[in-house]
Amino acid sequence: MSNREEPVEFQVLNEIGIISQLADNLAARLLAPELNMSQFIVLNHFARLGGERSLVRLASAMQVTKGAMTNSVSRLAEKGWLAVRPDPEDGRSKLVRLTNEGAAARDRAVTALSQALEGLRGVTTEPDMIATLATLRSLRTWFDSNR
Repeated sequence: MSNREEPVEFQVLNEIGIISQLADNLAARLLAPELNMSQFIVLNHFARLGGERSLVRLASAMQVTKGAMTNSVSRLAEKGWLAVRPDPEDGRSKLVRLTNEGAAARDRAVTALSQALEGLRGVTTEPDMIATLATLRSLRTWFDSNR
């Protein structure tokens, strides 16, 4: 079966998957040694949404185990980029929030990534990028609601 015969939904998902792998590889090179991708994703999550989250809620949002999230949060807290405190309602749980230093680290990472991606402006127009962004957000919303 050729690509033209495959359902368009599969072709879109396939392209997103390939782009994700390539983008992750580029980001990993640009962020190292200060951050790895999973750490950047946690910082970015807090920068976008603000507030505090429990480790369980973070792990669920990132679709990783609580152990994996505990590891990422611990490494970021050691750097002073996340603050962790006991949950006053559940002494066994921890609440996590972004620190000012963590926001600054995230902003440095976004700057580095944005500079590396400036070449995209030669591939497509800004209106096309804006339209693509709207489509991607709709796809993300659908996938998020169909976990």
